[in-house]
Amino acid sequence: MATSNPAFSNSPAFTQSATKAIQWTQEPSAQQLDELYARSSATPEQMDRMTYENTIVKTAIAFVVLLVGAAVGWFIPALTIPAAIIGFVLALVNIFKKQPSPGLVLAYAAVQGVFVGGISMLYNTMFDGIVVQAVLGTFAVVGITLALFASGKIRATKRATKIFMIAIIGYAAFSLINFGLMIFGVTESMFGLRDTIFLGMPLGFWLGILVILLAAYSLVLDFESIKTGVQRGAPAVWGWQAAFGIMVTVIWLYLEILRLLAILRGD
Repeated sequence: MATSNPAFSNSPAFTQSATKAIQWTQEPSAQQLDELYARSSATPEQMDRMTYENTIVKTAIAFVVLLVGAAVGWFIPALTIPAAIIGFVLALVNIFKKQPSPGLVLAYAAVQGVFVGGISMLYNTMFDGIVVQAVLGTFAVVGITLALFASGKIRATKRATKIFMIAIIGYAAFSLINFGLMIFGVTESMFGLRDTIFLGMPLGFWLGILVILLAAYSLVLDFESIKTGVQRGAPAVWGWQAAFGIMVTVIWLYLEILRLLAILRGD
């Protein structure tokens, strides 16, 4: 199952089939068995495999660093824009790097935390208490999605993923157009086209609900990728890539919930 999250889709540990190393369509011959036996034994690094436990630990560490960065951003909001730019660059580096780097993943967590903290403070200045609501909402979505995935009640399918990709592309196009209209002063509304009334509610409300569902499905894809990595015995270092991927999705989810709440609480 392909994943939309580039943190996973560009990582061989989560996308390559474990059966590619040895492709036998029938019972192996004596020669094939001899070749297999003659192969060098796994190195200590290769024996250090990715597990759910060590992936959870790495993810927890990354989020602790994110929270520390968020505290800095909250008290120094002037760092928000620089952190956003640096965070974007670090995200690209982590996505396209051939091997995961714990240092770069944690650097991304710290810088992105500063960005999230600064944005959160600005929203909270306009709408008191909104950050707590957004955090609780994010925990609720992540928790429910994880519980449904762990129980086997929700799984990613090719058809659903195809629809998901189309929706993501459409939303990205809308966001770029909306941003351009706001930058060039075509619309002076705080959220641009999202403030347009549609079916009795701001368009941003309907989009917010849709995007939260998309983010939840993105989490399902992330969990599927982690499951694949564990089952295929990926090296433990790829747990850092998994932590990065989860972090990207959760940050996206949090920011969307924050904006949805702001639209609902706006005049």
